[in-house]
Amino acid sequence: MDCSLTVEHLQCIRDDRVLFDDLNFGLSKGQLLQIEGRNGSGKTSLLRILCGLTLPTEGIVYWKNQDIQEIKSNYWATLAYIGHANGVKAELTPIENLVMAQALAAKPTSVDFVDALDQVGLYGFEDVPTRTLSAGQQRRVALARLLVSEAQLWILDEPFTALDKAAIGMIEDWLEAHISRGGMAVLTSHHTVNCKYATYLQLDQLSVNNYQ
Repeated sequence: MDCSLTVEHLQCIRDDRVLFDDLNFGLSKGQLLQIEGRNGSGKTSLLRILCGLTLPTEGIVYWKNQDIQEIKSNYWATLAYIGHANGVKAELTPIENLVMAQALAAKPTSVDFVDALDQVGLYGFEDVPTRTLSAGQQRRVALARLLVSEAQLWILDEPFTALDKAAIGMIEDWLEAHISRGGMAVLTSHHTVNCKYATYLQLDQLSVNNYQ
């Protein structure tokens, strides 16, 4: 299989503790990989390495056979990353946050900002300061950024945090649609994603070293 994202012999050490070692896997168009593991097993560290935000102790991450550290600008243009922190500006309104996100996107969509916020259940909250929203609503603003970009690779760290059952189902629908269009996604979650394209990597088991 021709993999767009390839991880080879990845090792991560934090505070003199090996979180994972000799990690190998590949991800192709039309695939979703859910990273599982107990707290402290290195899930967030792995996602940050995949984004090129943190260097691994050993090993290389390739994007289309090129080291991501050598093509950072081009690589970052292909991905959308939502971490534990929402990455939204508290003093801006939800609309202004989406305007900024679209301006930074390499391939912006033509999705109307009001429609995007309506899809995440924030109709009527477009023009209030984001800081006045609840934790779940702020998470929805962050996730709405996925709708204003045509990023091929989504990397999501606990995307369902602070969301209710209906919102979780909505994000699962987004993931399924994104993957069915030939996109890719890597995510962590304590919630098993309901997506027919999903495969799973258990980070705190020895079998992870041989995952292909």
